[in-house]
Amino acid sequence: MSKKNIPDNRGFVYSTDPNFSFDREGEDVTTLPPAKQKLRILLDKKQRAGKIVSLITGFIGNDSDLQELGKKLKSICGSGGSAKDSEILVQGDHRDKILQWLLKNGYTNSKKI
Repeated sequence: MSKKNIPDNRGFVYSTDPNFSFDREGEDVTTLPPAKQKLRILLDKKQRAGKIVSLITGFIGNDSDLQELGKKLKSICGSGGSAKDSEILVQGDHRDKILQWLLKNGYTNSKKI
């Protein structure tokens, strides 16, 4: 059996409670509208072998919307990166480009730190 078919039970194997059910926390996260997102853009080089990245933090929403925003930002900057754990990494110092794009597209609470 592959790991993809095993449900995420957070390490639980067995429960003696007949009424026990797994609470699926965090799966019903709705994405806030762009005007309510408080995104912070900062330059980071910790644990990246001295390479600098533009780090966008503070995204509140589901993973597919995070991936979509990350893909748009990476294409605007013309560089690689990743999007996971409510953070978007864009390789290189692209803070100004990212801030301009976010403000133009409705993310009015975005700030460059």
